[in-house]
Amino acid sequence: MAETEAHPDLHAPAHGSAPILVASNRGPLSFTVEDDGTLSLRRGGGGLVSGLSAIDDPDAVWVCAALTEGDRTAARQAPSGRLDRAGHDTGGQHIRMLEIDPGTFARAYNGIANSTLWFVHHLLYNTPVQPDFDDRFRKEWASYEAYNTAFADALAEEAAPGAAVLVQDYHLTLVPGLLRERRPDLRIGHFSHTPWAPPEYYRMLPDDVAADVLTGILGADRAGFLTRRWAEAFADCCVSVLGAAVERPADGDVRVTHRGRTTRLGVHGLGADADFLRERAHRADVESRLAGLREAVGDRRVVVRVDRTELSKNIVRGLLAYRHLLRTRPEWHDRVVHVAFAYPSRHDLPEYREYTAAVQRVAQEINDEFGTEQWQPLVLHVQDDFPRSLAAYRLADVALVNPIRDGMNLVAKEIPVVSDNGCALVLSREAGAHAELGEDAITVNPYDVIATAEALHQALTMPTADRTDRCKRLAAAATALPPQQWFLDQLHALG
Repeated sequence: MAETEAHPDLHAPAHGSAPILVASNRGPLSFTVEDDGTLSLRRGGGGLVSGLSAIDDPDAVWVCAALTEGDRTAARQAPSGRLDRAGHDTGGQHIRMLEIDPGTFARAYNGIANSTLWFVHHLLYNTPVQPDFDDRFRKEWASYEAYNTAFADALAEEAAPGAAVLVQDYHLTLVPGLLRERRPDLRIGHFSHTPWAPPEYYRMLPDDVAADVLTGILGADRAGFLTRRWAEAFADCCVSVLGAAVERPADGDVRVTHRGRTTRLGVHGLGADADFLRERAHRADVESRLAGLREAVGDRRVVVRVDRTELSKNIVRGLLAYRHLLRTRPEWHDRVVHVAFAYPSRHDLPEYREYTAAVQRVAQEINDEFGTEQWQPLVLHVQDDFPRSLAAYRLADVALVNPIRDGMNLVAKEIPVVSDNGCALVLSREAGAHAELGEDAITVNPYDVIATAEALHQALTMPTADRTDRCKRLAAAATALPPQQWFLDQLHALG
């Protein structure tokens, strides 16, 4: 070998060829093991799936977790977990699915992500009795660390030199910091789809855990949030917990500096996909469900809500507000129907099973109290049905969106886009969407049942022209940053 030939750096980290990577707990595909042992594949939807389709780089990679036994089987059968290398129809996408020990995954996902971080950021704890951070929590936290480490290792292996990596949500808060240690050459972003708790509530977490989550996200070059409010809360927590320095320039990103590194905070308000929604809402399966709903409703006014039975969605208080409306304004008897879709969520957690049961109980009480042979005042469905949801969107005269706390809430954006005749929006001031839609919505305090009932009355009596004009403005605001542009904006912001 000639002296002028370059020798490989044996200590350089191994790297792949992906110039752009996305990491999220749930991927765009899921698998089911059929009775004959074969795997069937189903494609997912949502903003991330739409967003990734905007990337025209053929070498981009999506890293996700295997969530089911079918997913784990598919991951085991794929070379290095790469589904596209195993003959699966991935729609041309490169997807690496991580087979994580089921117990580790369950403790990380249910114990930490959904029962701790979700509860903290949505202010959901019943604090006289919860939380209690004991030995069980510490085992769950160790699993969360292991789960995040698996993602960091996979991303480090797949990423090309200088690649852009976009890490998604509260499941993966430690990944940016872990990945920075492994691959300091990468451009790393993190995006939070939830609210962010204010410091006094966030500090409920054990001190070391509170610090680790923040420093994990600060491993990113840029941390993204759905609203300025959530970005500011994150910055405040960095000051309170870490003693970080924060700069708030009038014309640029907030900057958080800690241990010599600066992370920029950006805001990207994910919008509704207008073209998809309007086309999908007029397909035959939606039309048939719309006919069924119209038969049930008749010529009455329609109040619509569509939610998962997630504790933060505040469905029970919404039902109580509707009951108060009927009790105090009898002129609405036989003239209005509340169409409420409450789709079960996270039923492996007891709190969610109990909440779904409470929703069903209150709904039955309302029908028992006010229903007649000619009029069922409340139509409740708990079986998930997307075409039926779109049919309800089209039928809505009033949309009720009253979460206790929500990172954004796309339902508030979707209904005005799809509504056939224009709808009035009753919207909680605690929804992230309120920052964009509040001017043309009727704003409510989500805890105030009486005020919410009055807001429903105001919405139901709103003059047609006013309602139509407001709905047009709501739809325009709701679609200002569609999923593909939302994703590309984050990518471009990494530089």
